[in-house]
Parts: sequence; structure tokens; C-alpha cells
Amino acid sequence: MASFAIDEFVGNGILKELLPKLLEEGWDDVPTLKIMSLEDMDAINMTQQQKDALEIRSYLHDLSLMQYGDKLELSGRGLPELLSLSTADLSSQFSMKRGHIARFMDRTGPCTDSTPRSHALPQTRTDSTASRNNSIRSFVQVNPQKQRSTLRPMARNSSKSLEQSLADFKIGDGYTFKGIVAAGPAESRACGCVKPPPVIDQVAPYSSIENISVQKLSPEYKIGMERLVKSKAPPMKASELWRDKPAVLLCIRRPGCIMCRAEAHQLYAKKPLFDALGVQLYAVLHEHIESEVKDFWPRYWGGVVILDRNLEFFKALGGGELLKEKFISGFMFNPRAIANYRRAKALGIKQNFKGEGEIKGGLYVVGSGRSGIAYQFIERNFGDWAPPAEVIEICTQLQNPHQGQGESIKSSQE
Repeated sequence: MASFAIDEFVGNGILKELLPKLLEEGWDDVPTLKIMSLEDMDAINMTQQQKDALEIRSYLHDLSLMQYGDKLELSGRGLPELLSLSTADLSSQFSMKRGHIARFMDRTGPCTDSTPRSHALPQTRTDSTASRNNSIRSFVQVNPQKQRSTLRPMARNSSKSLEQSLADFKIGDGYTFKGIVAAGPAESRACGCVKPPPVIDQVAPYSSIENISVQKLSPEYKIGMERLVKSKAPPMKASELWRDKPAVLLCIRRPGCIMCRAEAHQLYAKKPLFDALGVQLYAVLHEHIESEVKDFWPRYWGGVVILDRNLEFFKALGGGELLKEKFISGFMFNPRAIANYRRAKALGIKQNFKGEGEIKGGLYVVGSGRSGIAYQFIERNFGDWAPPAEVIEICTQLQNPHQGQGESIKSSQE
């Protein structure tokens, strides 16, 4: 899976000399850089070569094929032309492996966004016969220097407004919404001999999370910044995180876990959409192993990483008790956990086994101020992900608190 580190994204190509300008103009992280429109590129006087390079690298990043970025860029060809090459040409000219060629030519493989097709953000990539001007993607046009907590229109040359992008991501008719407390299904294990652990069906009370003591381990990743917070950050109350803006908190079971890394990556890849909705992204760890944080941030997660040393967020997910399960019963005898592992493995993610891995995580969407927990997802099976469509739906409702579930969020927790 491709890294969110900007130096790895631009490689040794022509975009490297453009980094100071990109930083100056606010294009300072990979997800935001990937959604630049042609108008944005023209505004900073990008050459056609630079435009082509950004398009190629964005495409490769989606497919976890960044190792070919420098070679493809040096060819002087644009993406449509590269996509028209034969398998033999890609192999002989760029030393591309056959499996990678299949992935390069096919956008339906396992390395694409895991969101169901009906819920996916719109793509304006075109096939090999399309013009370059139409092949630059812009699922949401966000001006990073003018972020607001309200919806903003896209650039004038874009074919879709932000509202339309959100509509395309909106949960469709017939979808069973799991409610503000969600979890993966409980399936039979070992022919019914092993029972799945129970999960709570009530959202955690706001009082259980507002005073949690947390510590910042990393800032939000931007071009040129230090890898980690140099000086030890003082503890702070969790409520400071969402004092002014809503927040998504992804509680990570273990940052070296292949499934946790995959979930974090697919969620952070949608950062421009959360930015447009005025929602902040945080990853929550329950133990601090510095080498693990360095491996995790910013490769798999470029947002802020915080430490919940007392595991209070994790306890709140379990109604006051930690949700724990042994490897044998929770993974080896659990077909759904095995399927989750295979899904992450197909993305080409590396893993390790450092740290505690039996404490289950989940996800919170918390409204600004004291408005409460809007949504809570529990990792019933190892590797369960909060459905992106549900998370986006809830964050959209926070923009319009008088519509849908949003109006009852606070009252349900009092």
C-alpha cells in the first residue's frame, strides 16, 4: 500500500522541485495533492510535464505501484499513452512484473478503494483514448487555504460540486443502516462451538470520553515537517480535540497490525472530503512504542496520532470494559476475521507482531463542543472496518443537525 509520506510520493521526479511552491499554496499532504484540478495546476504555473507526473503518480498511488513512478515519469509519456501500451512494452521498457501490469491496467482489483462501488466517490479518470485534460481526477475540489466547516463549491472547471460528490457517496436505497452503534455481524465459529463475544448496543455516554487524558504523539503530516513530535507533548483533555470542530477518532488495536494499517490508510485517503466537511481525523493508540509510531505515521496515516495510555476510549467501546479476544478463538476459528486479513493482505501491506493485539478497537464520530457521540463502531471481529459510507453520512448530518439522526444525538446520551 502506497505511503502518505510526500517525499515517497514525488520520488526523484520533476515534482520534487515544485515542493516549496506546493507548500506555499497549501497543497501540503498527499490526499489533497491528488485532487488538484487543472485550474489549480494552472494557478501555480505547473508545466505539462509536471501535470503529467502528478497524474501518473496519483494513479500509481491508488494502485500501490509507486515503485514505478520515476521510470514511468522519465518516459515522457502521459497516463493515457502509458495505459495504451502492451503488456510486452510495459515489461520490457519499465521492468514491470506481470502481476503489477494486470493491476496497472485494471482498476477493479483489490488495491482500489474498498468502498462498495455504489458508495464510491466519483472518479473522472478516463481510458487510454481520453484526453489528458479530462483524466485528472477531482472527486472533491478543496482549496486547502480556505477550508471551512461548511460545504464549499468546487473549482469552476470541475464537473461536479462538492454536494454532488457527497451525493454520489450517499447511502443508497435498500442499504441497511446499522444505526449510531454499529458492529460487524456475529457469525458462527468452529461449527457453533465458539460463541462470538457480545457487544453493547448503546452509544457510550459523552461523560465517559470527555475527560480522558490523551497525549499527542504526532502532528498532522505536512510537507517538510519532522517525523514525530520532538519534545514530549503534555497531556490534554480529549474534549479539546473536538472543542471547535467535529472529529473522527479511529481507535487502533495495534499499529503494526496489517488490518489496522489497511483501515487507517483507506480512511485517511478520504481526508479532502473530511476537510470539506470540517471534520478532523485522529488515530488513537493505547500503547506507545516509538518505532511502531514511526512505521505507522505517515506511511499509513498522515493525521494526528494520540495516545490513550489508560485505554479509556477502548473501554468506552465495550461499555466500560475492554473488548478482548484470544488469537485462536478470535482469528483462527473466525471466518470473518480471516476474510478481513485476506482483504488487507491483498493490498500488499507489511506487518509485524509488536505490541498488544488482543484489545479491540473501533471508531467514534464526535460532534463539536459538547454535542456528543454521533456514531460509534465496534470491532467485533478482528479487522472489521467502519463502513466509509456510514461515517461520511454521519459527518454530513453534522453539517445539518436538524436533519436525520443528528437532531437526536445529544438527547440519546443524556
